[in-house]
Amino acid sequence: MFREKDADAGQLIQGTLEMLILRALTRGPQHGYAVAEWIHNTSQQVLRVEEGALYPALHRLELRGLLAAKWGMSENNRRAKFYQLTAEGKKRLEAESQRWARLSAAVAFVMQAS
Repeated sequence: MFREKDADAGQLIQGTLEMLILRALTRGPQHGYAVAEWIHNTSQQVLRVEEGALYPALHRLELRGLLAAKWGMSENNRRAKFYQLTAEGKKRLEAESQRWARLSAAVAFVMQAS
């Protein structure tokens, strides 16, 4: 799923891939490679999404109506599939963001408990 500098950390965040993809696409339509690069760069090079996890996740999100896709030309003049959030995708991202905030706060409370 994710390749990181610390392989153990990747296990904790496996369930967040779809949320990260939805978040990446709030910036507008992007092809898969751009989504992966944005996640990598925005995470300060900690998270790297591998193709074997990225493209199946994009396909699942498209099938569920959370993304729309169409073919276009990349900045390298290569044919690429561009993905964009649908209205349903925006709603899902909002719900997942709230759930993530509650979950991460709960984990922080537990980790700081004496």
